[in-house]
Amino acid sequence: MAGARILIVDDEPIARENLEHVLRREGYETVSAGNGLAAIGELEKEEFDLVLTDIRMQPVDGLQVLDRARELYPNIEVIVITGYASVSSAVEAMRKGAYYYIAKPYKIDEVRALVKQAIEKRGLRREVTELRQRVHDQSKGSLLIGSGPDMDTLRKLIGQVAVSDSSVLILGETGTGKELVARTIHNMSLRAEKRFLAINCGAFSEELLANELFGHEREAFTGAKSIKRGLLEAAQGGTIFLDEIGDMPLSMQVKLLRVLQERVMMRVGGVDEIPVDIRIVAATNKNLKQEIECGAFRQDFYYRLNVITLHVPRLADRKDDILLLSLHFLQKFAMLQGKKVGSISDEAAQILLSYEYPGNVRELENIIERAVILANGHTIDPSHLPPDLRQLAFRVRRPQKEFLTLDENERDYILWVLKQVDDNKTRASEILSIDRVSLWRKIKRYNLQ
Repeated sequence: MAGARILIVDDEPIARENLEHVLRREGYETVSAGNGLAAIGELEKEEFDLVLTDIRMQPVDGLQVLDRARELYPNIEVIVITGYASVSSAVEAMRKGAYYYIAKPYKIDEVRALVKQAIEKRGLRREVTELRQRVHDQSKGSLLIGSGPDMDTLRKLIGQVAVSDSSVLILGETGTGKELVARTIHNMSLRAEKRFLAINCGAFSEELLANELFGHEREAFTGAKSIKRGLLEAAQGGTIFLDEIGDMPLSMQVKLLRVLQERVMMRVGGVDEIPVDIRIVAATNKNLKQEIECGAFRQDFYYRLNVITLHVPRLADRKDDILLLSLHFLQKFAMLQGKKVGSISDEAAQILLSYEYPGNVRELENIIERAVILANGHTIDPSHLPPDLRQLAFRVRRPQKEFLTLDENERDYILWVLKQVDDNKTRASEILSIDRVSLWRKIKRYNLQ
């Protein structure tokens, strides 16, 4: 992993300089410290990928450096080097989490190989962590559920947009799933192997938002005891999702405009420009053109963001998807709650279909989660739905022919899931929270082959 940062700790200047020379020629960035106290100071300022430390030093020895390094950065690798090799010190170093123990005099080729192995292990661990996070993110729902023309159009546009690297502006009411659209764009893009980081621009004050996005230098302000990387740096090579961009302060819009134009940034309190390679996807429920007219949003920033615009429809405009989504959330929360709730009664389905959902998909998800928690049997009925929905059902009457039966809705949902996973029965049964035998029975029952 070229460019990895290595801290070299040794109270012998010649040994320190030799290691620096060798490792820099290998493409690594190095920082050196002449004793353990200085090394801990460097570790408290910034993160390293690897520490090479001598053991016998005063007033702080190498094992203390190892302890502090692992305390600050649990995934950091440490190689211990000493001219006073002993079995007890080797055992103690390895017990404390050292990657390896080298006795002086050592061969340069041996050090090169060990450093390379330790850096590769560090990179692999980081990759596994990020993959676990992506699996976790996707398990929360990465499938854009919907069978109507609006959702088909949106999916098609996402597929076209994802392969480009342009900025994207997602418009839609609160709760329509704008972040889900952003994650889908990222997962389908060439940046999918890198990080997806999201921030709600309306949830922070101007100062805190600047700190979260840009990070800060040491002593940039009172309490800033070490360097902090912001989200723009942390997402290098990946995607930043700026939710509620319409609530971003004008001064912050100016700073982000420069990031979009120049592809560089500066930490708070910093003087050095840092190159950034990120894709920005933004979202808002506001009319940005109106915000521009009243002076609350910069026109130049709007045009930089608005290279590609996607509109996420309201749930009220996709009524055909209500029961499809309800069954999806039913399966999800039944599994999370460890319950055997597997169906929705005709009466409850009619109530769900009659509601307008001002909170959109998020509101429907909350309604189904509540219903699963309250349900004692296998079926959600009207008593498990919020009282205001039940009262609404008495006021709203629609012809029965508008509604599909539960069997028809289940059939459509299973068919849709199979389509999303390319007819992979194992994956489909996992999403549906049923075993493969049950899935095969339903496929046969509904004649889906």
